[in-house]
Amino acid sequence: MPPDLSAVMTDVWHVLTKNNRWMSWNLFLAFVPLTLSAWLFLRGSQKRRWLFWLLFLDLLAFLPSARHVLTNILRFNMSIVTSELIWVVPLVCIPLYLLFISSAREHWQTFNWSILFLVFFAFLPNAPYVLTDIIHLYRDIRDIHSVWLITLVLIPVYVLFMGAGFEAYVLSLINLGSYLQRIGKSTWILGTELIAHALCAIGVYLGRFLRFNSWDFITQPDILLTAVVEDLFGKRPVVIMIVTFAVITGLYWLMKQITLRIMGKNRLEAISAREEGKIDSL
Repeated sequence: MPPDLSAVMTDVWHVLTKNNRWMSWNLFLAFVPLTLSAWLFLRGSQKRRWLFWLLFLDLLAFLPSARHVLTNILRFNMSIVTSELIWVVPLVCIPLYLLFISSAREHWQTFNWSILFLVFFAFLPNAPYVLTDIIHLYRDIRDIHSVWLITLVLIPVYVLFMGAGFEAYVLSLINLGSYLQRIGKSTWILGTELIAHALCAIGVYLGRFLRFNSWDFITQPDILLTAVVEDLFGKRPVVIMIVTFAVITGLYWLMKQITLRIMGKNRLEAISAREEGKIDSL
């Protein structure tokens, strides 16, 4: 291999692997609410098909950051052990468990669904959070002195990364909207989406600027509550959250239209293929 080409390939490989760990970790967190949305809001063959592919994507995102994930799991367990919640959780959960286990099966399923729904919203801000990772792109551009590498390698990698993460957010809310439509609550869809955007704007601020994680709702609820009360209602945080809300809302509306058109086209093509199959069989 010519020396120049070898140097170029080395630089390309360096660019591709430099941010591999944190990108895979953030995508993994972005895919968590999407997977939960498929489990909670879809049904039948559609649910099984989505879960198959989403679990596959979760695995792909998990593998490059497996060591980091396991480290965070251990840290999470240690936080649980040292948290005051280690005493509160049994006192709350044991009576609830006894209450629901002695009641109808439907009540127990409703309880499980409600818990997963709360977990879904706790992790949902991780999907639009990837948009804030554009700050890493600015730093990488300063470190890389090749315009060719920046234009043809670095920027496309970031576009794919942020696009995949935000598309997980769009699909999660589309699944939630389809569920609301199925239970006869279509008029709730717009309001639910706006509430989700607002909660995600708060979550993105807590994650990017105050460095909280989704699991801090369990491990550090007192510190999180204190930060919300003391820091969240200042002039600067409010402006940041309003801008974040506007960006999320605008991008969501645009990508939702594109996604629904693609999904509708695929559905029509699937129906046409089935009809052609029936005609051929006749």
